[in-house]
Amino acid sequence: MIPFNHLGWIFKTFGPVIYPQSVRVSLCDFLEPLKLHATVLDVGGGTGVMCEFAHTCRDDLNLTVVDPAEGMFKYAKTYVKTQKGSAEALPFEDNSFDILLMGEALHHFKDIEKALKETSRVLKKNGSLFIYDFDVNTFRGKSICTAEKLLGEPGNFFEPEALRILLESYGFSAGFKQHGWRYTMHAQLKR
Repeated sequence: MIPFNHLGWIFKTFGPVIYPQSVRVSLCDFLEPLKLHATVLDVGGGTGVMCEFAHTCRDDLNLTVVDPAEGMFKYAKTYVKTQKGSAEALPFEDNSFDILLMGEALHHFKDIEKALKETSRVLKKNGSLFIYDFDVNTFRGKSICTAEKLLGEPGNFFEPEALRILLESYGFSAGFKQHGWRYTMHAQLKR
């Protein structure tokens, strides 16, 4: 397993650099229609890199990051609330958030089914989900998947179309955009 609890400084230093500009623009476009002071949860967010990007798009958002590695939180910005927890057992009430973010996190979740049930539970009616991850159909995506599995990580990587279909089975309508060997998934909970 990757010792995330002790790697916050690496993620804080290099995390923002590896996100392509097109992903940041996609996130801003996704956040634009949200109501003023909307609630946003970054699941598996570590140091809160996705929250930082969201803040540059909309500084009125109420941002929270949840992660099992508390050591990451000391690198989070002061405007980001932090909470220890896992994607499979989110420590929040039902219908708590307008939007959930998962930036390079989904493939680390141990139980995708439980994580998606929890995602649906904590999202408000018609809430939205933004996922950024590596496309396992590409050489780089396959390489990262293989490396993470060798390091003992779950390696739950998806090709975009397969993830779209899976999300629809949990009540989302979803679409995706390719960003080279990465992609963003944009989904809305239909309930």
